[in-house]
Amino acid sequence: MIPVATIRSQDFVIPIIALGAGWLAVDKPANLSVHNDPGRDLCTIIQHHIELSSDLRCRLGYHEAYGVHPVHRLDRETSGVIILACRKTSFRQLAEQFAGQTVRKKYIALLHGSLDVPESVNGMGEWSWSLSPGPGGRNRPAGNGPKQICMTRFHILRYSPHYTMVACEPQTGRRHQIRRHAALAGHAVVGDGRYGPRRALQYLAGKQGFNRLALHCQSLLIQVPEASDPVTVQSMEGADEIDRLFDGDV
Repeated sequence: MIPVATIRSQDFVIPIIALGAGWLAVDKPANLSVHNDPGRDLCTIIQHHIELSSDLRCRLGYHEAYGVHPVHRLDRETSGVIILACRKTSFRQLAEQFAGQTVRKKYIALLHGSLDVPESVNGMGEWSWSLSPGPGGRNRPAGNGPKQICMTRFHILRYSPHYTMVACEPQTGRRHQIRRHAALAGHAVVGDGRYGPRRALQYLAGKQGFNRLALHCQSLLIQVPEASDPVTVQSMEGADEIDRLFDGDV
């Protein structure tokens, strides 16, 4: 698959995966804020590129007064597919699906240690710890205060001597959900500065040159405005840095 366009900023390469009337999907790099760093975040970079391209403005039906806004959340540390809107009507239609939890989200995560094979008929395990609405921390991943029902399904892809590669499908949309559930399972996501072990972070950065969270949004199944059926928006870059760390774990 060839990207619709590739945006190159000073520090990041951002492929545009797909687009339609009032929306676009991009492959977000790790360590790039979506919208909380004005002038340098993903939305600012994308908006600037659209405004310089008459072809993209036309294909998107871009509304300059509205700008570019994220339809859903993706942590700064996480890479992968994110959908943005540049029309109010498109934003509303897409955001309602995330709020209604009808979007199927698939992530790849690299976890510390050897995760036990889940006990289930179809090979899918479930993490169902309730989580607080706000983020937790290394010593209390579930967070403080009242908890909300939460569910992450996962299956094991591969093992290496020190890591387990898993595919995750969050069924709810709590903040840092996969990261917190993995930490509660005793197998934090590799490179997680908030929930993972400090000593491992120092080793990964100093010895492996790995300075990111090993969590990647691989695909989203969603109903886009112009399609009659839901479509799968797939990451094209994949989790190359994560794969290299896993393959080098000998």
